[in-house]
Amino acid sequence: MRKLLILALVGLAAQLVDGALGMAYGLTSSTLLLFAGVAPAAASASVHLAEIGTTLAAGLSHWRFGNIDWRVVARIALPGAVGAFAGATLLSAISTEAAAPWMAAILFSLGAYLLVRFSRPLRANRSAGRLRGRFLAPLGLVAGFVDATGGGGWGPVATPALLVSGRLEPRKVIGSVDAAEFVVAGAASAGFLIGLGAEGFLLGTVAALLVGGLVAAPIAAWLVRSVPAQLLGAAIGGVIVLTNARTLLRAGELGGPVPAVVYAVLGAGWLVALALAVRALRRVRRARAVAQAALAATPPGGTPVAGSASAGAPADADTPAAARRLAAAVDS
Repeated sequence: MRKLLILALVGLAAQLVDGALGMAYGLTSSTLLLFAGVAPAAASASVHLAEIGTTLAAGLSHWRFGNIDWRVVARIALPGAVGAFAGATLLSAISTEAAAPWMAAILFSLGAYLLVRFSRPLRANRSAGRLRGRFLAPLGLVAGFVDATGGGGWGPVATPALLVSGRLEPRKVIGSVDAAEFVVAGAASAGFLIGLGAEGFLLGTVAALLVGGLVAAPIAAWLVRSVPAQLLGAAIGGVIVLTNARTLLRAGELGGPVPAVVYAVLGAGWLVALALAVRALRRVRRARAVAQAALAATPPGGTPVAGSASAGAPADADTPAAARRLAAAVDS
């Protein structure tokens, strides 16, 4: 009973992270399950089976709020399913001893990517046109494969790539990726079922993760508004890096002063990433405040109010259209 309670808390923590970042449910839960001693293939299989329920709930919520671009979902979900099925089949065929460092290396890399990703703000470019299938299909294939072999990675690979493209507003990026993940999780589960059999799924673990995730869903909605994603992403990235570094050091049989030095370097890098995340967050908030002040101080006619915050800005920034463009750019 105690173990199931711990697993439910793992699912709750993973859903809180995923709800705030639009990614990292599988990444977080797989890392914690590996840390608890669960075999790599069983951890990934159980997480993906639980994700069928959590992604279905998330997809329905995003659909209700109009956060899904079904064209993007159609072009990323099917290649993602193919990649996930192939990755699950591969992971099922690898021994536990060989799979553990492989999975830890993928999770370590994704955790490091989260550190870099959230230590600086993304810039959107929505004038670049629509997303094309020749970009979405390979992205889905790679993200699905990494997701299944690493026990997570669909969101960390797909979401930043779509955000950086700047061709889809952030809420629709997150909604579309979450909706497509339902198909990806189902394909990965089918691959593990063929490769491992029904006994490869830890049904108690699946149920606990699912319950924890469903309980956390409304809390995650509050967390999105209360805790900056910039800080949360950098924080969870550091946890994932340090946790999986432990597995990699053990696999390499590195002893003596090496582990202490590695942990010290990674810890210092984590602190730097957190400091950069705080700086980026402050810069974005200052820019947003300036943009909102300029928009509020500009009357419909386009002439700035004397002494307003926009009085020292360039002439074109005093028009309502320019102020709105500035505000939209900051919010993106």
